[in-house]
Amino acid sequence: MASVDITDLRKSYGLQEVIHGVSVSIPAGAFVALVGPSGCGKSTILRMIAGLEDITAGTIAIDGRIINEVAPKDRDIAMVFQNYALYPHMTVAQNMGFSLRLLGKSKPDIATAVAAAAQILGLSDLLDRYPRQLSGGQRQRVAMGRAIVRQPKVFLFDEPLSNLDAKLRVQMRAELKAMHRRLGTTIIHVTHDQIEAMTMADMVVVMRDGHVAQIGTPLDLYDRPDNLFVAGFIGSPAMNFLTATLSTGSTRAELGGGEAVLLPGPASRDATVTLGIRPEHLRPCAEGEGLSLHIENVEPTGAETWLQGRRAGQPLTVQSRDRLPARPGETRWFTADPALLHVFDPASGARIGP
Repeated sequence: MASVDITDLRKSYGLQEVIHGVSVSIPAGAFVALVGPSGCGKSTILRMIAGLEDITAGTIAIDGRIINEVAPKDRDIAMVFQNYALYPHMTVAQNMGFSLRLLGKSKPDIATAVAAAAQILGLSDLLDRYPRQLSGGQRQRVAMGRAIVRQPKVFLFDEPLSNLDAKLRVQMRAELKAMHRRLGTTIIHVTHDQIEAMTMADMVVVMRDGHVAQIGTPLDLYDRPDNLFVAGFIGSPAMNFLTATLSTGSTRAELGGGEAVLLPGPASRDATVTLGIRPEHLRPCAEGEGLSLHIENVEPTGAETWLQGRRAGQPLTVQSRDRLPARPGETRWFTADPALLHVFDPASGARIGP
């Protein structure tokens, strides 16, 4: 395992800068997810760590050694790609051992390393098969096995689960976490799926337009997002945002139309703010005691009920563990624990409380 330190990293294509001074310190043995929407720069950063993209400015260091000018093969990293990149004419064993063969390892050493990786990944019975004879999940495990046999200091995963169906993605998330626990190697995992990042990583780096929007543990990002972007990106379904008015000394956030929600404490100033409320934190209340929801859609999932609609023209979603007897066209009332509210500056998007 190894630490990875990214300092003021920049990447430009001609005059167009796409990575804007990113700095991240990754402890040895950590499982870190780079997450964000398409085009935010997360895969570009991963490719710069791997040596597949030149660095315009800044530094990347592995275990304190700056690797900006080090050849990819000498960086002691292994990368797993989105499309698996398996050789179709090679068996599973040959695919997994190919990099060791290039390094001049002996056949017995290669066989031992492949057997050990296959046991970790549940591939021992598939070593004589070809990629065309494998399922998507099995191919993904072969790609991971090819990385494991090299025993690198750092694993780089570039959206390795995006080609799998929903059920298999859940299974592979668990397998990746189990593999990390067994090996203890530093993992940097790129994904656009915030659920994948939240459930797998020890540390999450949220990217937006080539900048770092926030770094923290999954629960840090969920409980105290620094800004509107992170608040809206982390959590499923997404956080509700409502325009509210604060008055100095008042413990209520006024939503208009005579509706309000309680604040965790008195407001320190008069202001118009964006109020954030997670759908799962809204609970039914008596008419006139909280905020109203004109229901447009009801989605019962069995374990939960999702209500989608509008409050004074603004979209609002409620997620309840109860099977709420609600129908489209009805109006229901909801409130939230004041301690679970989030308040943001609508101009800058920055968190201002509580």
